[in-house]
Amino acid sequence: MKKIILTLMAVLVTFLFSSAAFSGVEFLRGKQEISDPSMAPDKRKQEIVKGSFDRSYKIQPPMIPHKIDKDEINLKVNTCMKCHSAKTYKEKKAPKAGDSHYVTRDGKTLEKVSPRRYFCNQCYALQLNAAPLVDNTFVGSK
Repeated sequence: MKKIILTLMAVLVTFLFSSAAFSGVEFLRGKQEISDPSMAPDKRKQEIVKGSFDRSYKIQPPMIPHKIDKDEINLKVNTCMKCHSAKTYKEKKAPKAGDSHYVTRDGKTLEKVSPRRYFCNQCYALQLNAAPLVDNTFVGSK
């Protein structure tokens, strides 16, 4: 009987302290209830530059400096390769997809981009004109 009472008391004390610990905490959802649907994020405008963005570190994938809203990447089509493939990059004056993008997991070199590198937007990202979420003093190496 004493164990049950002690366990209940411990649970009650834990509950009281945990609810006090969250008072005054601001959550990412703000005052919105967890059961409400999420609000749409603010629209951000993509930065477009001639040339490219500076990289923060040596092997960083480059940021995409042009619009891609009409580009399509799915199992059948990859419109990035219209400009960035080994066959078309000179004509389109675009950077060529790296040689590593044509190598399979087993080390075999392919004519077309490797399936493991097919979905470009896994690594290459747009640059948006959004303010940083937190202060940042990081300085990349050039």
